[in-house]
Amino acid sequence: MTTTPFMCRDCLGRGEAVRPPARCPSCGSPRVFAHAELFDLVIAHVDCDAFYASVEKRDDPSLIDKPLIVGGGQRGVVSTCCYIARMSGVRSAMPMFQAKRLCPQAVIIKPDMKKYVGVSREIRMLMDELTPLVQPLSIDEAFLDLSGTQAVHRAPPAVALARFAKRVETEIGVTVSVGLSHNKFLAKIASDLDKPRGFATIGKAETIPFLAEKPISFIYGVGKAMTETLKKDGLTTIGQLQNRAPEDLMRRYGEMGARLARLSRGEDYRRVSTARETKSVSTETTFFSDLSGFEELSTALLSLCERLSERLKKQKFVGDTVTLKLKTAGFRTRTRAQHLMMPTQLATTLYEAGMKLLAREVDGTAFRLLGIGVSGLEAADGADPVDLIEPQIARRAAAERALDKVRDKFGREALVRGKLYKKPKPKVSQVETEDDD
Repeated sequence: MTTTPFMCRDCLGRGEAVRPPARCPSCGSPRVFAHAELFDLVIAHVDCDAFYASVEKRDDPSLIDKPLIVGGGQRGVVSTCCYIARMSGVRSAMPMFQAKRLCPQAVIIKPDMKKYVGVSREIRMLMDELTPLVQPLSIDEAFLDLSGTQAVHRAPPAVALARFAKRVETEIGVTVSVGLSHNKFLAKIASDLDKPRGFATIGKAETIPFLAEKPISFIYGVGKAMTETLKKDGLTTIGQLQNRAPEDLMRRYGEMGARLARLSRGEDYRRVSTARETKSVSTETTFFSDLSGFEELSTALLSLCERLSERLKKQKFVGDTVTLKLKTAGFRTRTRAQHLMMPTQLATTLYEAGMKLLAREVDGTAFRLLGIGVSGLEAADGADPVDLIEPQIARRAAAERALDKVRDKFGREALVRGKLYKKPKPKVSQVETEDDD
């Protein structure tokens, strides 16, 4: 007679039974989790529940039963919101004016990134006690590979993860949801199945049938445009992708077709990597008042290029593709990119490329957001070399390196470029967004 492993997420007791109990035999808790492969799976995705909002509620218990939104000012966006606010339809990245309209009774708090980073580090320390194979994805989520850790923890990975979740809740004061499976793709899906304070698994034996009934948009990276393309071709569920030959999908959709073929069958061979590869670096800002003039926008662009250059230099990266991002007053996003002949980290070169892209977009449209980013990154060894054919490149590089030395010694405001000094920078929201992807 086949038995099924189970564990209690409260007292961490475990066992096997033909019919797993509804309540823990030891402590009586209803938080009993059972699964045929529970003690065999080793790849986990841990995701903090409404992280910023949870930290704020931890620090101010009067907010516990209130809808809470963490985000920018009137023209900003929702960074995160608690589950009470989500019941009113509020979502992350939603414009603040829309969130206020949906949930007018919500308490609104501006983000305190320094505090959130500190809490994130505490959680990361507990993750490091579980396994050396931790791959952070962002401030509030990470993949973990617990292969070979059973002897250390004297418990299967599932039990070690349940213990970890309890420690985060009791010692740090926020909650996490855990997804456990046999690869990263499925572990990430599992962590969303039972939020908040969730624990879910997707085993090898159930992978194909579990995915078959899900919509294709369930696959990470399949956006609205791709969903519509597939829908026109008669493909709406992952099961329909499973029934198509991989060669057919590749012929029809190229590299994306190959990816769809693999993931529709739950195939993901990526390892949990402790050294996350940075693919792009970007920075953006939201204006208090919409801007449409080229001069104002170009001044804001120069300031962003300087900040982007500083980050590239600090991280010792150069990049060969510059991407401009604009968001209109109507929340339509425009992105334009230019490939450079030579990888760079210089603010002047970034600004020159960004200006060319910006000039094509300034047509009287009012913009609420401007951003600039660099991709195609590589190590900065030999960055922006002296080019004898283009001596002006060498002069600009030498001038900027000299400016950097002065700023390193006396501070960022010791030297200000003329454009930024003569014309005050446009007012922007207090939270400027920077991103490493």
